[in-house]
Parts: sequence; structure tokens; C-alpha cells
Amino acid sequence: MITLTDIAYVRSGVEDLEGAVRFAGDIVGLEVVDSDEPGVAHLRADPRGHCLTFVQGRSGVIASGFTVAGRDALAAAESELEKQGLRVERGDPAGARSRGVSEYIAFDDPFGNRIELAAAQYRSAEPLRHTRDAGITEFGHLCLDAPDVHEAHRFWSTTFNARVSDWVGDRACLMRIDPVHHKLAVFRGEEAGLCHINFQVDSLDALMRNWHFLTDRGVEIVMGPGRHPTSGSVFLYFRGPENLTYEYAVGGRLIEADTAWIPRVFDPELPSSLDTWRGRVAPTTRQRQLPRTAHPAAS
Repeated sequence: MITLTDIAYVRSGVEDLEGAVRFAGDIVGLEVVDSDEPGVAHLRADPRGHCLTFVQGRSGVIASGFTVAGRDALAAAESELEKQGLRVERGDPAGARSRGVSEYIAFDDPFGNRIELAAAQYRSAEPLRHTRDAGITEFGHLCLDAPDVHEAHRFWSTTFNARVSDWVGDRACLMRIDPVHHKLAVFRGEEAGLCHINFQVDSLDALMRNWHFLTDRGVEIVMGPGRHPTSGSVFLYFRGPENLTYEYAVGGRLIEADTAWIPRVFDPELPSSLDTWRGRVAPTTRQRQLPRTAHPAAS
């Protein structure tokens, strides 16, 4: 079994690089990191060197990254994935530099989502300089799509150390790789893709200020403010350019007694299974997974 230590980053292809960066900085509040890579922009939310990268080109998600404990763990992961019949590619030094990691491998999960594992993600000693005071504290989780969430759970829980925290029927599986209720979620979708990316904020006040900030600027609110009955977090989903859905959230359950936790199953037909406050529930717009050949900068 491969032990994931954390989520690391998302790489997203965008047709309008300037517009995507402007929204992520001026609206979401992420720090735009200096970069000398042509057609590439990095954004930072926490001590990681960066956690979101936009690459000029065809629109869609390029890859979702996770970390393992180190080089030996990465080599072991590569062997394990190959034993399972997955085609694994080892990244080159330029690709590792672009990702802010020491080295990495890449593969497709059984549903077509491009996954990358990194031996170490670099931290930055530079102080955070968020573009605006959105109260962001960290890159919280990422959510993928798969046609069958139960099969997705089988893959992530047998190949990796992901443990299910809660289910929303056959529509969503929320999984943890540490005490946080979920760092990875898989929602039912017709094809591989990125459902949304989450950024934690420091207070309920910050989340509500963000809600007013977004609505005042005509940003489309997808869901919220609301409260998830699964993690207990208060959330706000909103739509950015290139079909990328962002989430702010505050709070959330920690599962410290790991073996004692029994996953719950929430009725997918009840709106309150997604929002305890019974607000409007709307589907998020997904970023479709780009095929490997669609993006020259994917490697």
C-alpha cells in the first residue's frame, strides 16, 4: 500500500492565462508567485511554494498532485503501481522544478484522472503576500470525478492509504489521508475531471465577508453559504474562469480515533445531505481531464 502524506497541487490548462491568474489573485485572493516559465503561472495559498498552476493552452485539468514520504517511498510507489498494471511515467527535472518538488511520477487512475506523486514539495520561507485579505490559511482539499464512486473508493483505499470518512449515497465518497475529514473526495461524474478545489479560511467572518465580496462583483455563487453535514464545515462554492470551481470553507471535523470511526451514509436524494441549512444545491461545473497528448506542457 502506498502512503500519501498530503495533497500537493493542481495543474490546470487555461486558454486565457491572464484572465485565470487575475481571477485567482484579485478575486480568490491567492498570491501570484514570480515565475520565469513562459505560459505558466503559479499561485500560492500557504507555506507550499505553490499549490495551483495555470498553463496556457487547451482548457482542462492537467494533473492533481499528492506527496509521499521521500525518494524511497516514491520508488516503492512506482514499483507498486507498475505491479498493478498501471503505466507510470517519471518526470524530468524541468517538470519537477515547475511543480516545486524534488522529483515526481505520473499515472492515470482507472477512470482517466491524471495523478502525480511527488517525493517532496518545496516550502517557501518567504512571507505570504495574498493579493487580497480573503483569510485563506491553506489549500484544503481537491475533488475528482469518476463514473463509479465505489470503484474509486476501492482503488484509493487498496492502492493508497485513503480511508472513507463518509458517503453521500453513490454520489460522493469523502476520504482522509490524515485526521482531516477529507483531503480527497470523489464525486460521481460522467467522465474524469476536477470537481472543485478547496481553500480553508480562518473564520466564519472571513467566509461571510468573501460571500459579500463575490456577490458585489457579480461572481457566480454555485452553493452556499451552507454547512456540510459530513465534515461539519461551513462552505461557499463559486465559479471561476475555465470551468474551475473554487470553494472557501471554515471548520471541519478531525477524525483522531481512526479505527473507531464508522463511515456514515447520507441520503443522496435529500438536499440536506449536502447542506444542513437546506440552501440551493446546484451542480458544480467540472474541469474535464485533458488527454495526455492535449497539452505540451503537461510533462
